Amino acid sequence: MVQDQLQSRDIKDPRVLQAMARVPRHLFIPEELRDRAYEDRPLPIGQDQTISQPYMVALMVEAMGLSGKERVLEVGTGSGYETAVLAELCAEVYSVERLERLAVRARSVIASLGYRNVFIFTGDGTLGLAKHAPYDAVVISAAAPCLPRPLLDQLGPGGCLVVPMGEEELQTLVRIRKTSEGLKEDYLGECHFVKLVGTYGWEE
Repeated sequence: MVQDQLQSRDIKDPRVLQAMARVPRHLFIPEELRDRAYEDRPLPIGQDQTISQPYMVALMVEAMGLSGKERVLEVGTGSGYETAVLAELCAEVYSVERLERLAVRARSVIASLGYRNVFIFTGDGTLGLAKHAPYDAVVISAAAPCLPRPLLDQLGPGGCLVVPMGEEELQTLVRIRKTSEGLKEDYLGECHFVKLVGTYGWEE
């Protein structure tokens, strides 16, 4: 997976490649789909949600440029797979999942793998987690119609936010840096995610 799907498509950060190699993706998906766990495609995980394709996870994580000391907010825990990858790469991961059943399962898998720097909450991810802010980086793992303002407010100076943003059927992956001169945006390509549902997202 790492060689064929990531390195061949210009994922270059050695820390990201090592993290993707260490996290067992098959443990985060339903047992009946585990023979497809390392295919380069999203897979259903129940409740109309998916686990993102490995390349997209690597692209989003690499875009944050993590060094290992950061506090990261993840919106949309889902299966917990990206959460585990982030746990390999930063100091603390605070993750918010809207669906309780998915959050419970993600906590279980994360705990079974021994991660102690992950904190998973249930709630409206578009509101973030102000209690633990500011964050050095924020990643939104669902498609937003526009930038959720609370998440930008909870991003610390010099931090970056990565989000798929656009219409329901097609989005652009955007990296937003919070600089002393204002916000700087980079566009990282087209993508397709499930909808971000919440106060500052799509209606349920």
